[in-house]
Amino acid sequence: MNVIDLRSDTVTLPTDEMRKAIANATLGDDVSGEDPTVNKLEKKAADLTGKEAALLVSSGTQGNLIGILANCQRGDEIIVGENAHIFWNESAGAAALGGVQTHLVRNQLQGALNPSEVSSAIRPKGNPHFPPTSLICLENTQNMSNGGVLTVDDTKAIWDIANQNQIKVHLDGARIFNAAVYLETPVKELVKYTDTLTFCLSKGLSAPVGSLLCGDGDFITKARRWRKMLGGGMRQAGIIAAAGIVALDSMIERLRDDHTTALRFSDGLSAIPGIIHDPSTVQTNILFFDVDPTIGTMSKFVGELEKMGVRVHSVYGRIRLVTHRHITQKEVDIALETIAKALKSIAYN
Repeated sequence: MNVIDLRSDTVTLPTDEMRKAIANATLGDDVSGEDPTVNKLEKKAADLTGKEAALLVSSGTQGNLIGILANCQRGDEIIVGENAHIFWNESAGAAALGGVQTHLVRNQLQGALNPSEVSSAIRPKGNPHFPPTSLICLENTQNMSNGGVLTVDDTKAIWDIANQNQIKVHLDGARIFNAAVYLETPVKELVKYTDTLTFCLSKGLSAPVGSLLCGDGDFITKARRWRKMLGGGMRQAGIIAAAGIVALDSMIERLRDDHTTALRFSDGLSAIPGIIHDPSTVQTNILFFDVDPTIGTMSKFVGELEKMGVRVHSVYGRIRLVTHRHITQKEVDIALETIAKALKSIAYN
């Protein structure tokens, strides 16, 4: 049985062009700064984001952790949205490894933070009772907030507050290229009002592994040491970087296709009795829905779908679908038919 895997865009496989690039990559020792393919990728990432420098890291989680460690001191506090990946899905790394406390503020429906609430959350410096606020973390697109997009103005509003209080802004930009395609805005413009950011190569861009951490030269120097300390120094990492270069050269604009298939999914879900879904929330390649509890439980529904060859993710009390390169309109239509069949199946059992 062919499985339609909608759990995440991390399930994407490298393209043939990426596999060829990996096989033919020119390699060196990246820990010594001598891998020419890594150096090329890092320069490309810095140029794309308008930052001075970039660092190849193993994952977005590692990139965010290094971003926090290089921006903060032990005993500091960071402000993040209550739906943030950094808070929910990164194993408390900032607290466990950095001694950094997290202060949550509300995310709006599509992920933006309310500037006045962020301002109120900032701790005054110099008070021995309080941990000093040293970093505000944003996320674009906002995974848990319906894959929502932050605009330039959304980011600038937080940046202005941060600057007034001498605080840095870090962006978890795992899917920042999805946001750029949706807004038809260059990534450089979207991240202009950030000090540091990460973005992933291994999601919709389809590279097999890797993320980039970007910032000014001094920050990346600090980040390189933290990467070494965390065991993230990789030797002939050009085999990873080669696929990343292909991803940045050829896979960004095709993300628009993933947004189109997500909208097709959304329209189809809205027409299925027993599915609770708000199509107005769908902007990029992530959508959430619920099952009418009078029909059956979410776990039973997800299990039934799995038996029928469609894999989805039950997360945060909702069901999440993520479209990607391997999901065409054909897979969308098959998955919608299967969802309707699964609902009928659990209703009769």
